[in-house]
Amino acid sequence: MADRKYDIAVIPGDGTGPEVVAQALRALDACSKRFGFICETVTYPFGGDHYLKTGETLPDGAIDELRRADAILLGAIGHPDVKPGILEQGILLKLRFALDQYVNLRPVKLYPGVYTPIKDKGPEDIDFVVVRENTEGLYVGAGGFLRKGTPDEVAIQESINTRKGVERCIRFAFEYCRRRNRRKKLTLVGKTNVLTYAFDLWERTFNEVGAEYPDVERDYAHVDAACMWMVKNPEWFDVVVTDNMFGDIITDLGAMVQGGMGIAAGGNINPEGVSMFEPIGGSAPKYTGKNVINPLAAVCAAGMMLDTLGEAEAARAVEEAVQWVTSTKLESLAAGRMGYTTTEVGDLVVGRILGGESG
Repeated sequence: MADRKYDIAVIPGDGTGPEVVAQALRALDACSKRFGFICETVTYPFGGDHYLKTGETLPDGAIDELRRADAILLGAIGHPDVKPGILEQGILLKLRFALDQYVNLRPVKLYPGVYTPIKDKGPEDIDFVVVRENTEGLYVGAGGFLRKGTPDEVAIQESINTRKGVERCIRFAFEYCRRRNRRKKLTLVGKTNVLTYAFDLWERTFNEVGAEYPDVERDYAHVDAACMWMVKNPEWFDVVVTDNMFGDIITDLGAMVQGGMGIAAGGNINPEGVSMFEPIGGSAPKYTGKNVINPLAAVCAAGMMLDTLGEAEAARAVEEAVQWVTSTKLESLAAGRMGYTTTEVGDLVVGRILGGESG
């Protein structure tokens, strides 16, 4: 009997979410067999179909249940028949805030065999991680309207940054950079020349906390310059830390640099509580039920979850399996052009994790 047991809450969500989550769970099951731990899952129906049937996004009782899980695996949120913003705010943002998942962790890594639009760059050049503050900034919804609907309308949206929120995100980034032990370089991305209040706080905190990490090199880049350099010289970056809005933008740029949304995964992290892991690509409703969607981002999300739970060896096995699939099997990451069905890609991953080749 395995003495390591994890309770995993699963939210398959909308569109192709259930299809990719199914393959991620197969990879998780293969890891549990190989490495001797147990994952018990509870599935929750939250998403667009549930909202259309019940008018409910995420009940408070569910948040209490999810808080007791060891981790959450999310498929995708987004439904063509639900007005944009309802599900995102009612499920994704609500979970991040209610569970205090104050770090959004986004690896940007080019796997062998994956096409990048960046000329003359390979896997040795594209391997960095973005640590995005996840519960403050412009996303708290502070602000409002004055004289709405008139020619004199005023709309105000305020970026809220607290010393506590900024410091814990920055400290997480320094710890992560030290543990990653690659180049041991942490870059703060901001806009100190224009956003002189918010990023004065960020920069001061970055330098004060950084003094406790003399082994980690500190660097700074304005966000516009960082976007240019991520395209021109992605090898300059090791770990990046930034606020909520800038992080949202540069991580999607990072996803394209690493070959597209089909391989991008992320984690919403609460180091002291429950964290949530997801593929980044969205629900892709036009591919629903066709068994053609690429599940590798969801598999990578499961690997991130294993690493956060302390199953580092299993996490490495997942990553190695994904690299093997991209470098030796797939014709493309695009839906319908992989050369394999969704389920067959899952077969390949599982076979590799268990020590053989499948397909």
